[in-house]
Amino acid sequence: MKPYPFTAVVGMPDLRLALVLSSISPAVGGVLVRGEKGTAKSTMVRALAGLLPGVDVVDACRFSCDPVEPDPACPDGPHAEGSPAHRRPARLVELPVGAAEDRVIGSLNLERALADGVTDFQPGLLAAAHRGLLYVDEVNLLHDHLVDTLLDAAAMGRATVEREGVSVSHAARFVLIGTMNPEEGELRPQLLDRFGLTVEVASSRDPELRVEVVRRRLAYEADPDGFAGQYAAADAELAADIEAAQRLLPSVKLPDDALRQIAEVCASFEVDGMRADIVTARTAVAHAAWAGRTEVTTDDVRVAARLALPHRRRRNPFDAPGISEEQLEQALQDAEPEGPGPDDDGGPGSGAPPEGGEAPPSDGGGQEPSGGGKSGGDQKPVGAGEAFRARRFEVKGTGEGAAGRRSRAITDNGRTIGVQPAGTRDGHPHLLATVRAAAPHQRSRGRSGAGLVVRPQDLRFARREGREGNLVLFCVDASGSMGARQRMREVKTAVLSLLLDAYQRRDKVGLVTFRASGAELALPPTISVDAAASRLDGLATGGRTPLAEGLLEAARVLRIEAVRDPLRRPLLVVVTDGRATSGADAVQRAKQAAGLLAGNVTSIVMDCESGKMRLGLAAELAEHLGAEHVPVAEVAADTLAGAVRTRISGKAA
Repeated sequence: MKPYPFTAVVGMPDLRLALVLSSISPAVGGVLVRGEKGTAKSTMVRALAGLLPGVDVVDACRFSCDPVEPDPACPDGPHAEGSPAHRRPARLVELPVGAAEDRVIGSLNLERALADGVTDFQPGLLAAAHRGLLYVDEVNLLHDHLVDTLLDAAAMGRATVEREGVSVSHAARFVLIGTMNPEEGELRPQLLDRFGLTVEVASSRDPELRVEVVRRRLAYEADPDGFAGQYAAADAELAADIEAAQRLLPSVKLPDDALRQIAEVCASFEVDGMRADIVTARTAVAHAAWAGRTEVTTDDVRVAARLALPHRRRRNPFDAPGISEEQLEQALQDAEPEGPGPDDDGGPGSGAPPEGGEAPPSDGGGQEPSGGGKSGGDQKPVGAGEAFRARRFEVKGTGEGAAGRRSRAITDNGRTIGVQPAGTRDGHPHLLATVRAAAPHQRSRGRSGAGLVVRPQDLRFARREGREGNLVLFCVDASGSMGARQRMREVKTAVLSLLLDAYQRRDKVGLVTFRASGAELALPPTISVDAAASRLDGLATGGRTPLAEGLLEAARVLRIEAVRDPLRRPLLVVVTDGRATSGADAVQRAKQAAGLLAGNVTSIVMDCESGKMRLGLAAELAEHLGAEHVPVAEVAADTLAGAVRTRISGKAA
């Protein structure tokens, strides 16, 4: 079945342009596509591969070496000058979110290495993507160790495998394209910065356009080949335009005036580092080639800035990407030597700059969100202060959950603490343990040569201890007592800091709130920490304190998550002053609810009580939960360090 035609996708001119520019100049650094589910992100990316020119590769080379400039370190080489070659279509290689590291970078055949003394390297997905496209759907869900692998390959243009004393390296230059739904969590800053361009996509609210999208999709499903044939000429024309722009690219000049504009724009938006300037310059050159010009103009710089800068303005995970159109125009004008540059009439296809622009990002301070909540005694939501570096709280014991940075766990990466046989939990082969397992059986196996006779049952793998990500479930008291004396601002600041810490440690987060007469799941467990911050920001206070209902709702959520994600261990953070005022037996019910959680879940009680007269109810709740009691003022990491130093100096005195 033929793929969906590229030119048949309705709308999304920014995404179309970004993909085309990355195809013209792979040095731009690829594209990150951000958008809600069901917006045809993956459809357009997969259709792009059919537009790219074919590549010449050396015959029988598994690493797609260019016959003109073969990789001198190619594991299948060296390739002699004039080696037989053939032309094949450009590849689109998809990297699954759950792929193992060996599948991505390749693996060594340990049995052959020991028995025959040869390096039998099996290429991975990075080798397959060389000189093509590497596509990661839901890239924000990618495991950390795979992210690190991609970062290394994208930065160096090579993939290297260093294992068991054997080193294998091969070229891995590819255009990295990722799609993601921001509701499911953001990318690590390092990987975010590696993407050259970013595009925000959303489904159209125009009924006519939506009708056309559905009509085309149904027609494609009914007759894929016939539908693709209708757009074959348009796709072929677009492919020819891309190839023409690629040929023109080396001839495009970047004058000093345009370079000064780029520097002025990047400085105006206060982006970190120099990568933004370089990517913007490369994108402007690619856009000029796409428009059929041999010199970069102001319009090229404007288009490049709109695509290359929005995701580089984020200062923390809670900032929204985007750039100010007014600020962009002002920066371009400030860098103009004498007057506006020549007008751009657009290139073939979709070369004109996108209309409109991104909304300016909110600074998060000063705006009071429109909070939800139940009627009756509600107080206006209070904004949080500036987040600080929070203490690291851990789940007790050793787990086997998803790789992260919070609690101890048996993982695929980390320090080696032992060995295990094949099939128990496969990972990195352990050479010495494998040799020891095979050595006693060499005579019975009739060994005659220099190498060992190794059987599959001899293989041993390293058992490694690292860190895992956890489910951090916040159970927040939103009753009227929490809103007194601006206490909620301090509480929100502490919780926001813990959310930032959860983002950095690759945790899943959830939010339960309780007030008035009941509790509710304000945010189901998700890796989208910024979604939790948004819900927290709009949290209103008021009413009585149904502490028991809040704990019971937290227990219910944890039971469900234990079924959905059994390996991810939970950490419960109860944020309250400990008062239970909903009903005559509120205190007793709260103790009973705490008893259900005690011993089963690692818990923390963040004590929000303030003032001179304190009842100490949160400390009692912590005792019933078997939880650590932490006053809200001691959540900050530097506060804990100061307290430790004070105790040490006191003992010394």
